[in-house]
Amino acid sequence: MASHCNCNFSSTVILLLLPLLFQFCSGEGELQLNYYSESCPKAEQIIKEEVTKLYHKHGNTAVSWIRNLFHDCMVKSCDASLLLDTANGIESEKTSSRNFGMRNFKYIKTIKDALETQCPLTVSCADIVALSARDGVVLLGGPHVEMKTGRKDSKISYVEETENFVPNHNDTMSLVLSRFQSIGVDTEGTVALLGAHSIGRVHCTNIVHRLYPTIDPTLDPNYAVYLKGRCPSPDPDPRAVEYARNDRITPMTLDNMYYKNVLNHKGLLIIDQQLVSDPNTYPFVEKMASDNGYFHEHFSRALLVLSENNPITGDEGDIRVDCRYVNRK
Repeated sequence: MASHCNCNFSSTVILLLLPLLFQFCSGEGELQLNYYSESCPKAEQIIKEEVTKLYHKHGNTAVSWIRNLFHDCMVKSCDASLLLDTANGIESEKTSSRNFGMRNFKYIKTIKDALETQCPLTVSCADIVALSARDGVVLLGGPHVEMKTGRKDSKISYVEETENFVPNHNDTMSLVLSRFQSIGVDTEGTVALLGAHSIGRVHCTNIVHRLYPTIDPTLDPNYAVYLKGRCPSPDPDPRAVEYARNDRITPMTLDNMYYKNVLNHKGLLIIDQQLVSDPNTYPFVEKMASDNGYFHEHFSRALLVLSENNPITGDEGDIRVDCRYVNRK
């Protein structure tokens, strides 16, 4: 009789622990708000302070932090694999054509060094990518997004797989939507994330095919004249400083002007214009163009999903001393 009771008790305990065990094994329960509250209480404050200082010195860093999150998290995981330099048998993801124009990586070291001074080998580069993007969004007039932390850093690079994960500006809208859907971002969220094109600038290399030899008929003619002034050659030097701003009206504000522009045929990239021509995305473009709060709401939601894509947690990853290199064993 006693044995029977023990079996029931054991079975009950196992059943109660199963959800917890599953959560632990899947890794989904590892990220949490204020992950560093005990190990490095000032971690998030330090990142915010460094991001803010860098923004006031180099305003375009805020744009870079948002781009980093996208280009890192779309490829396999939010694991800072993007930040690895080519060294010790690793080929950097930065060498991929999909990461053309990415910049300001050197300032990640500024943030990391400040954290290492306060809390050595505690805060991951992956969390720096996530939290700097969060703080960069706010500096650009966007919404504050509560992000969980606890990511670990990748020990390898995924350069060969970058093109299979990061959408290209010339891809079809259906392909772009499917890429985002594969990580849990729905159509509405994808339209919102593309609103990041409200800020920053685009190199002429990515624009000239819409201007030469003939002007893309979906471009506003007057806007095309402006773009030709910015990009006077059909064969621009990728290394030259030849850019056009995504948004001429509020170029450094993360707002819904982007959607107003694409509705007026003033989107820089083919993918921007496809938002209007695709019936799946057009209704969301209209709603976001008319309501900045609606845009910010769905941008926040989608950014959060993106930031939590398949994080490395536990012993699978590392806390890099230098975000550019894997730790020496």
